[in-house]
Parts: sequence; structure tokens; C-alpha cells
Amino acid sequence: MLALDVIVRVAAATLWLLLAARLLRAVPRERLVRWFVPLALAMAGFLAGNTPFAQASLPGVAGDVAGLLSGSAAVFLWWYCLALFDDGFRFGPPQALVALAWWPLMLLDRGWLGDRFAGVGLSWGLVALGLGMCAHLVARLLRDREGDLVEARRRGRLWVVAALLGLLLTDLLADIALGFEWKPAGFTLAQNLALLAIGWHLARRWLRTDIAGLTYREAAPPAAPPLQHATGPAAAPAPAPPAADAALLQRLWQLIEVERIHRDPALTVAAFAARMGAPEPEVRRLVNRHLGWRHFRSFLNHHRLQDAKAALADPARADRKILAIAFDAGFASLPSFNRAFREAEGIAPGEYRARVLASAD
Repeated sequence: MLALDVIVRVAAATLWLLLAARLLRAVPRERLVRWFVPLALAMAGFLAGNTPFAQASLPGVAGDVAGLLSGSAAVFLWWYCLALFDDGFRFGPPQALVALAWWPLMLLDRGWLGDRFAGVGLSWGLVALGLGMCAHLVARLLRDREGDLVEARRRGRLWVVAALLGLLLTDLLADIALGFEWKPAGFTLAQNLALLAIGWHLARRWLRTDIAGLTYREAAPPAAPPLQHATGPAAAPAPAPPAADAALLQRLWQLIEVERIHRDPALTVAAFAARMGAPEPEVRRLVNRHLGWRHFRSFLNHHRLQDAKAALADPARADRKILAIAFDAGFASLPSFNRAFREAEGIAPGEYRARVLASAD
């Protein structure tokens, strides 16, 4: 059993680390790589220490480093999954606050900041934070899945997060039910085999489809679309459409430019497909592959922002409140409008209006 334990842990850790190294070498500036590398290091640290055999544990400083990485796995997993499934993810105050709560608790609980707080129940705080991160991630997964236009990523939301979070939740629930020192050989071997399987799957997928295997990013088509396509870091140019798609694009143009369907704040992909008169999968593929949009919300917000910018730049509507302009364009709330506008333009709507009207004088 000892030999099998060592073989599985070494193989799994090697897979995760090699995959991270290959990504850093191939696409060092890829956004998702910045989130995957810490996760891979944390998984390797977890594997280094996840054994019931004392003689198979890393000694000294190496063991301490592995323990620190292992203790950070839940936080790094949360960050990576948020970045994987949300093209607009930015590290913000919520992520920083959780990290600032997690790491001191972990260090105190493990006695690395002195023995005074070790074994006094701080592990339950880590359990609470871990379950909170799981709940938040599942909520985000379910909330954004319907509008995800990258079909492979949309399908992958369920199994990738289920697999990774399944390991975390199993470990957390076992700690709750059986205590933090409970670590039978069969249980740890099952955890390590699961991480080996996940690492093997990610490695095979990446080797087969290049970076798309981890980002679910589709290969960039060669030509420009007949309708304005996505802009920004997540955008890809779209191919010239075949005749059937050209007819659908014409219908899409009618809905957006004439009927202004994007101004409906409750518009869903299903409702949009119904108005298009085409099957939903076909509409998803059209907007993603021909127009370059990776999420339906981004597609709608782009056109809503175009309407809002035109209204803000119109001297005849200089006295109209920004809230009214946001609602007219299809935004459900002023905060969501302000956030989308700042992300697109880099300034607040009021500042944009002042600059444009001042330049027109």
C-alpha cells in the first residue's frame, strides 16, 4: 500500500506541475494561466502531504512549503474556477477579504505562528469559509450557465466544477463528521487517484487542443462578420457566413438595429432564439462563432451601451437623467449600467457625457 501511495502521489503531482510549466512556456501572458499555476502548485502541495504514512511525508522545510501550498488549495481553486467560467472576472475586494481571512486562520490553526492557537477549533472557521466559497461558486456557475455561448465551456461548467469541488467538499464533510485527524489509507488514496485522473484529463485535453483545452477558447476564424462583432480581449474575428447563416444574421440585424430587442432587460437566450425563429443551439453558435461573443450578457450589453452612449452624446437629451438613459437602453439597474460602462469606456457615464458635450461646443 505504501508503494502505491507514493506512485500515485508522485504521478499526480508531476502531471499538475508539468502542465503548469508547459502553459507558462507556451502562453505566459494568457489570463487563465495566472490562475492555473497557483492551483497546480497547491494541488502538488496537497498531494505531497496527503498520506497516512509518516515515512512517505516530506520532511523539514519541504514539508512546510507543501503544507502552506496545500492549505491554500481551496482559495486557489475558487479563484481559478471564477476565472475559467467568467471572461470578465477581476480580482476584487471579495476575493481579497476571503484570502485575508483564510491564510491567518490556516497559519494559526497549524501552529505556524506559535502553539497558542493550535488545536483550539480554528479549523471550523476554515471549514465555514471553504463551504462559503463552494456555495458562491455553485451559485455563479448556475447563474451564468444559461448565457454562456461557448458550448464546450457551458457543458464543462458542470463536470469540471463538480469534479474539483467534489474533492474539496468530500474532504470538508469528512472533517466535519469524523474529525480533522481522520485519514485512512483508502480515503487518501481515492483522493489522490481523483487528482491524478483530473490532471491526466486536463493534460490530454490541452495537448490535443492547445490552450483551448483549459480556456475553452475557440480557434479564431479568419474573416470579419457582416454585423459588428465583439471587441476586447475575449473577442475573436468571425468567418464569412454561409448562405443559411447570412439569412439568420440578417434577421439578427433586424432585431437589434430596428426592433431594438436588446432593450428588454429580461431577455434570455431562449426568448431571443424564439424571436429569431431558429433553434437555440443554432443561435448560440451564430452569435459565438460569427460575431465573436462568448456570453449572451456581453452581447446584449454591447448594444445597450451603444444606445446609451448615443443618448449621452445627444445635446437634446443633456437634461435627461443617467438613470433614465440606463433603463431606456435595457439595463436593469444603475449599478449594473455604471459597472458595464466603466469596463467598456474606462470612465463613468457622467464624465463621458461631459467630455463629449464639451467637445461638441
